[in-house]
Amino acid sequence: MSGKLITIEGIDGSGKTSLIRYLEEHYTHQRYVFTVEPTHSWIGMDVRRAIESDVDPLAELFLFMADHAQHLDSVIRPAIVDDKIVISDRYSDSRCAYQGVTLEPVRPGAFDWVEGLHEGWTVVPDLTILLDVDVDVALSRCGSRDAMTKFEKKDFLNGVAKNYRTLAKRHPERFAVVDASMPFEDVVKMVVGLVDGVADVG
Repeated sequence: MSGKLITIEGIDGSGKTSLIRYLEEHYTHQRYVFTVEPTHSWIGMDVRRAIESDVDPLAELFLFMADHAQHLDSVIRPAIVDDKIVISDRYSDSRCAYQGVTLEPVRPGAFDWVEGLHEGWTVVPDLTILLDVDVDVALSRCGSRDAMTKFEKKDFLNGVAKNYRTLAKRHPERFAVVDASMPFEDVVKMVVGLVDGVADVG
């Protein structure tokens, strides 16, 4: 057996929250560790506050990255060393996809730049599951929430979705793209099959 890192990605409204909730109920064995970015550490709380306010996009990026570094040190690496299967709700690809859009006006080529900032020190996932869905469908799901975040705008999400698809094409060895417009039961069946396939590889 050896530890594995599985990450779940997707735009807001892709169904990621419902999927993670299901997986937490399905994988109850102590070998499975569920985590999230931004984390619930004090750094992660600062990231969440930054998201809710009008923080400079560069400052926001580096808050995200500081939280990621702490996450690696306190959760990801120790769990992998301990032969755990780590399932993370968002990870470094979220930075490339989201901050690649927010930073583009002030830092042209931001998408590639942000991806490059992670090279050489982060832990590369064994599997990244991308919940791919049309932006209009995603927004219709977001519209049922009490308040939409600054990230839940059509033009913005179109850019994020494009970045995610670029990442999936760039790293086909670790990305599995799942059509999140399918019935939830079908999405779950496909994702569980993908997770089991990685978890069973010792």
